[in-house]
Amino acid sequence: MSIVVGQAPNLGPDVAGGHGSTHPDRPSRHRKMPQGMATEAVGSAVASFALVWLVLTLTAAGASAVGFGVFWVMGFLLTYGLLTWRLHGVLLMKERLATVFVWGSSLVALVPLVAIIVYVIVHGFAAVFSGFPHFFFADMSQFSSARSPVTQAGMVAAIVGTVEQVGLATIFSVPIAVLTATYLNESTGTFARVLGTVVDSMTGTPSIIAGLFVYLLWVQPHGTSGKSGLAAAMALTVLMLPFVTRSAQEVLLVVPGSLREAALALGAPQWRVVLRVVLPTARTGMVTAVILGIARVVGETAPLLLATSASSHTNWNPFRGIQSDLPLQIYSLVTQPGVNATKVAWGGAFVLVLVVLTLFTLARIVGSSRPGQRRLPWRRSKAVAA
Repeated sequence: MSIVVGQAPNLGPDVAGGHGSTHPDRPSRHRKMPQGMATEAVGSAVASFALVWLVLTLTAAGASAVGFGVFWVMGFLLTYGLLTWRLHGVLLMKERLATVFVWGSSLVALVPLVAIIVYVIVHGFAAVFSGFPHFFFADMSQFSSARSPVTQAGMVAAIVGTVEQVGLATIFSVPIAVLTATYLNESTGTFARVLGTVVDSMTGTPSIIAGLFVYLLWVQPHGTSGKSGLAAAMALTVLMLPFVTRSAQEVLLVVPGSLREAALALGAPQWRVVLRVVLPTARTGMVTAVILGIARVVGETAPLLLATSASSHTNWNPFRGIQSDLPLQIYSLVTQPGVNATKVAWGGAFVLVLVVLTLFTLARIVGSSRPGQRRLPWRRSKAVAA
């Protein structure tokens, strides 16, 4: 093999970067399942199932479905581990068992979540689309009794309340959260450490505490006029503020320190470095943190029970009078007698789940964009002078 001076030799993909890697500094990553792994895993699962069933049948030992599943998983891991050890060695056996463990844990966590979403959609689909689009444009004023048909119910009052209350909470909390996260990221003083501890403590605070805080601070002093959409937005702000602060701080931590050092070396003051370098670099992550914060509080019910009440009429003014929202409306319908009220509650749950899934999908889309990449099609990039 001839080597030209000043030019790196072509060692092939296996030597340069592993299996199929095109970059010498990046480790190899298997994009597809190794050949034979699926066959070995399925064969081990079938063999372990047959072995467990045979042992339990011969010994006449009764076992529940959960017990049978536990024995089956243990037998599968033992069978698959021995098979891969005899065929591929110890190292590959550890890798395959770790892969099975990760995928199995993900499925265990995913199955209940998917089951809940599917259950809500199946039960709420009939109420939402029985008189579509009446459900989205009417309030609960016509649904006056438990015998009222489902087609007379509507969630526009709850949807308007949810949008306005969450919008106000976002306006209140996001600027404070971004400023607090920036301070915690750029400062290492005693006050910053104390503030970080307070933020961590607020993150784990039960949501009902936020409702009690707003009730004692705002609702009780104002008497009968204290409950309003504004009070609900204040309760949601208390919950949203520490979550967005901690998420934004984690985003700011991944900004390369070399960018700060380069800006400071050019003579820029620290406030300008933060404003023109750090925050624009973390823009995408900041937007994702805000969207996740909104998704965190949009389904809260406990604090809103003390800040506002469910209403059958639409209130467009969050600063005066009680204002309903989706979680409160669902809770109010569930506590009412009658089958139709429960069906309408399932319809409200369907709308709420749809809103949360939309927010998380939007967060994934925004979070997957690379630095400098624009996901908004209506924004034009500035023309660069030739």
